[in-house]
Amino acid sequence: MRNHSVVSEFILLGLSADPQIQALLFVLFLVIYLLTLMGNLLLLLVIRADSHLHTPMYFFLGQLSFLDLCHSSVTVPKLLENLLSEKKTISVEGCLAQVFFVFATGGTESCLLTVMAYDRYGAISSPLLYGQMMNRQLCMGLVWGSWSLGFLDALINILVALNLDFCEAQNIHHFSCELPSLYPLSCSDVSASFTALLCSSLLHFFGNFLLIFFSYVRILSTILNISSTTGRSKAFSTCSSHLTAVIFFYGSGLLRYLMPNSGSTQELIFSLQYSVVTPMLNPLIYSLKNKEVKAAVRRILRKCV
Repeated sequence: MRNHSVVSEFILLGLSADPQIQALLFVLFLVIYLLTLMGNLLLLLVIRADSHLHTPMYFFLGQLSFLDLCHSSVTVPKLLENLLSEKKTISVEGCLAQVFFVFATGGTESCLLTVMAYDRYGAISSPLLYGQMMNRQLCMGLVWGSWSLGFLDALINILVALNLDFCEAQNIHHFSCELPSLYPLSCSDVSASFTALLCSSLLHFFGNFLLIFFSYVRILSTILNISSTTGRSKAFSTCSSHLTAVIFFYGSGLLRYLMPNSGSTQELIFSLQYSVVTPMLNPLIYSLKNKEVKAAVRRILRKCV
């Protein structure tokens, strides 16, 4: 580590100092985390087991489920540990590692949601050429590209953050380590790290958001040109789950990183939304509103019986 901090650990103040509230929050987040694990693992199992779901759309959905497992597991286990512990500490190295993996998984998910928007555009605008266009080689390349860009973005931010010094302040007014939460604790110049964070937010997250936006402009234009009401409804239904996931992810994640760091309740709610709640909701969004997934579950259950 290139960091020359005097401070060796931080104190995560978390969501509440009241022991009774902490006990209730522990039960709540434990249930959410278990539902996240079960929901995403079951969705992965269904996609893997049912041959009808071996299509590009569900290949990307399986990747999203795996990402949600990773993203949730970066922060929630430490949150649960601190809710039961009197000493709510995390080492500087552990904190920076958490920052890195939050960036890496979040950045990869941002790219993957963009890839899924492109996949929906291809399926709706060119249904006859869709199979040739979204071939296995291209799908694998898009997924590897998403992971590579996510980890590159995280690596750039963390390498700049390693130059930060932490001298006296230890209290993080948050339940996990996020880069904006570390700036008030640093006794060195944070401008380089802040600039890197701002540039990555603009280029990576806003760039992906714009690509998703333009994909949906084209999708909407194609849907409006469909003559039959049934056809328009069917086309829109194939995008509704993805659009819901995009709104949940960007609605909370971007707002969190664009807000001034203050430790406010609103800030904590946005962080909980994209790091704890959204990974639990994504399997529900894609299964409850998806006839193919529900049909696949019924087929698997019939085989088991």
